[in-house]
Amino acid sequence: MGMANIENITLAVGDTADAERFYAAFFAEGAPVRVRDGGAPSEGFRGFTLALTVAQPADVDLFVEAALGAGAVALKPAAKSLWGYGAVVQAPDGAIWKVATSAKKNTVPASRTVQETVLLLGVEDVVASKRFYVERGLAVGKSFGRTYVEFATEGSAVKLALYRRRALAKDLGVAPEGSGSHRVVIGGSGGDSTDFTAFTDPDGFEWEAAVAASAS
Repeated sequence: MGMANIENITLAVGDTADAERFYAAFFAEGAPVRVRDGGAPSEGFRGFTLALTVAQPADVDLFVEAALGAGAVALKPAAKSLWGYGAVVQAPDGAIWKVATSAKKNTVPASRTVQETVLLLGVEDVVASKRFYVERGLAVGKSFGRTYVEFATEGSAVKLALYRRRALAKDLGVAPEGSGSHRVVIGGSGGDSTDFTAFTDPDGFEWEAAVAASAS
């Protein structure tokens, strides 16, 4: 099997028109997600976050301001930390977004330019989930034992990382409990001439063949 790349992320939402309005307001350019109707119900923490890496603190503030103005809720207000500056917001559809930078100072005019988008999955067993993804062609970029793994997904629109579920929930400022659907589907491609085969990972995260960029 060729290396799997993430081409798009699809969120299951209750109201696609409202979700599309939110993401159009949140992002200055095209959002790195798609939305679709429905999906199975869920309660509590869905077990993942989408993280945006930006260049400087002022960029974090721009994204947070846009998100809150469009109806998001602040889970963690923007603040400085040892590693930089960041914030966590929850979109009206329930998806949790983290916006962060490692920079401590602003050096250029603020913009809503995203340097990197990361899908961070909260998993019960990082080692087992890492093994599962390596067997499906992903190369490990960074690995910190049983705590965190980041895959070297060059060419992907979205980078994939794994974090212990309870640690991820704590980082996001939410309770770790949750049940039902993750309400997210990962659109993948095989990275070579083979057809991409849909699969579900050990924590129930679903992958499907990525839809064409022109699809609605």
